[in-house]
Amino acid sequence: MKISHNWLTHFIELPETPETISEILTQTGLEVESVSKIEKIKGGLKGLIIGEVMSCIPHPNADKLKLTQVDVGSDDLLSIVCGATNINAGQKVAIAPVNCLIYPIKGEPFQIKKAKIRGKVSQGMICAEDEIGLGSSHEGIMVLTTDYVNGTPLNKIYENKEDIIYEIGLTPNRGDATSHLGTARDLKAYFNRSLTLPILKNFDLSHPKNPIKVTVEDHEGALRYSGVTLRGIQVSVSPDWLKWKLKAIDLEPINNIVDITNYVLHSLGQPMHAFDADEVGSSIIVKRLPTDTSFTTLDGKERKLSDQDLMICNTEGGMCLAGVFGGQKSGVTNDTTDIFLESACFSPEYVRSTAQRHGLNTDASFRFERSTDPEMTIFALKYATQLILEIAGGYIASDFIDLYPHPIATKTIPTAFQTFDKLIGETIDKERIIDILNSLDIKTTDINANTFNAHIPPYRSEVTREADLVEEVLRIYGINNITFDDHFSTEYLAEFNEIEPYKWQEKISHFLSGKGYQEILTNSLTNKKYEDDLKLAKNEVIEILNRSSEDLGILKPTPLYTALESVRFNLNRKQESLKLYEFSKTYGRKNSQSIEKNNLCLLRVGNTQEASWMDKTTPVTFHHLSGDIENLIQKSGNPSPKLIPTTSTLFEYGIDLYLHDKLIGHIGKLASKITQYFDIKSTVFYAEVDWSYLVKNAQNIVSFQKISKYPEVRRDLSLVIKKTVSYDEIKQIAQSTENKLLSKINVFSIYEGDKIGSENKAYAIAFYLQDQEKTLNDKKIDKIMSKLMYRFENELNAIIRK
Repeated sequence: MKISHNWLTHFIELPETPETISEILTQTGLEVESVSKIEKIKGGLKGLIIGEVMSCIPHPNADKLKLTQVDVGSDDLLSIVCGATNINAGQKVAIAPVNCLIYPIKGEPFQIKKAKIRGKVSQGMICAEDEIGLGSSHEGIMVLTTDYVNGTPLNKIYENKEDIIYEIGLTPNRGDATSHLGTARDLKAYFNRSLTLPILKNFDLSHPKNPIKVTVEDHEGALRYSGVTLRGIQVSVSPDWLKWKLKAIDLEPINNIVDITNYVLHSLGQPMHAFDADEVGSSIIVKRLPTDTSFTTLDGKERKLSDQDLMICNTEGGMCLAGVFGGQKSGVTNDTTDIFLESACFSPEYVRSTAQRHGLNTDASFRFERSTDPEMTIFALKYATQLILEIAGGYIASDFIDLYPHPIATKTIPTAFQTFDKLIGETIDKERIIDILNSLDIKTTDINANTFNAHIPPYRSEVTREADLVEEVLRIYGINNITFDDHFSTEYLAEFNEIEPYKWQEKISHFLSGKGYQEILTNSLTNKKYEDDLKLAKNEVIEILNRSSEDLGILKPTPLYTALESVRFNLNRKQESLKLYEFSKTYGRKNSQSIEKNNLCLLRVGNTQEASWMDKTTPVTFHHLSGDIENLIQKSGNPSPKLIPTTSTLFEYGIDLYLHDKLIGHIGKLASKITQYFDIKSTVFYAEVDWSYLVKNAQNIVSFQKISKYPEVRRDLSLVIKKTVSYDEIKQIAQSTENKLLSKINVFSIYEGDKIGSENKAYAIAFYLQDQEKTLNDKKIDKIMSKLMYRFENELNAIIRK
């Protein structure tokens, strides 16, 4: 949200520097992300001067160019080549001399250099208005009407204005601060200064009444609905002061009526809409329409309505999605002479669901979703009416309509002073607490030595409990003003876990980083559309009610969505080989219970290493990632997992990992439908494990043994087995047959072909045997190998190729 410093000063005096204001706003909970200076005329016309064309003759080497001699108040005339058709001797013009930096309306600023154009020296430029940021016309040079002497800076003629813009990262709970008035309220409380609101004049209500009738059928959605009919207005371009205000906060002026509604919105936080009265007809009805009713919005899109969408209608049908977006025929045009001006307070729940349903995010919905001030509708309506009458003319053709059948009551919160001491950790003077709350428009009554009642104004809908009041006081008092004792103590000593998760996480992070992986940190929120389309969640997803963006609509149910966003981001920037990992939380709901789970995910894409003259690069395979995962599990103090082919739709192929008969994760090649959905053309190998379970069962015991001084013996077997038999089954049989002398197993060849049958495969496996106490003899070795062959033949129906 952009806030103008000059605009703020309409509400409160601010002699402090913008840097100080920025720090104070951040302290009070309105985090200022950046502070920037803007100019009405970019560059401020610095370096540009007034000149007079003393002579103008055709260029001898170019039909369309002219040679001019220009007086700029110096001893010598400037020779300037100009291509404008409207240039003549005797004209006063805008000159950009050599080394002057100019800022055109379109394109980047550039510096004027001395040049030769078709053999003639040019010592500057005679400017058109679009070349120096004064307008959009490029039909010819600017011809000035001025009595200023030659050489006078051009900015003496054209007033330039400056402003400071605060970019505020507004949190969803601060609906009260979505305007300049809301921001000024916090500064008022901090500085203990008075606030100045616009002064409303008396209106002339003597004109003939020709009102538009208003009926509200759904007061649950339209909490308060106010409006007025204005006739005889003239739609035109806004005055400069209004256009400058809007442009300062990156709003493009449209016409005087629309600009006034936007101005009031950003001034007071009250969304407004001006309807063309001729399109409205005789009546406005606020109601819901049947499901699948067609409605075309201002952007030209035809939308199917839900019966939960609140609509502003006339007698013929819908005109506007209430609080969200106008209809194609509801807006003001250049031919409009009569308007109905709406100022309402719509239910946040209604607006939020409608905006999400139709994928819309507007300035109005942004504010209504966070709750607007129901007490502001009439004041804002009268202020906008006053501005329209001043700028666009016309007269008031109705009474001010105000339908508010169920006024929102002020909340009362019984509060104890002790709560402030307890939560802040420091005793703040009771009078100071009361003063701060009062300065925030929170009235206090029934004050005694221990308690008081706090009365919350309707525009502070997020303040609902004592802890919220403590937060209000603390953000104005200043958390930096809380002192911390060097010798803190506590009545409660927490037990320390024998297993400290953060230490294990640090250990595994170092392990993975040492293997060339890079850690990623992604958002806990993700796009609901991912889950709607891919449906990878194991439990019910948790939606964000007061979401700040459509792209961040749910708590992520799987690490995969945000991880693939990172993969796509890096691949699009030519990072073709990726090794990524993330410690990530996932969220869901099952049987009305919320579930939060800690996961560790790994991704590999591309090649195993960068190509070089020494080594050829090879593509990453499933086994590269599975080997990393097995090493990681062992590094975390857990035994080797049991591997079973996966049936998960995540993968084209892969394995599930089991520890103690519990599924703890899976590894595989991601299904192409998933990678294609994220516009990823590369093959992605993905692993995900239950990090909480690994840590819970971790054994922080490292055993050491001496390297055997006796030789290691290798024996090879070739097994012909069914394709359904996994290597893990072979490994488990071998380790259970000889767990003392069998030191390792390695598959060094795999064969599939017609010679052994299409349903079979052949593994060539090396078995390594070693005794820590003596040299193995052939008799012992043959006995072990015989046991292995017997079990392979009987349990796996293997054919031993000897």
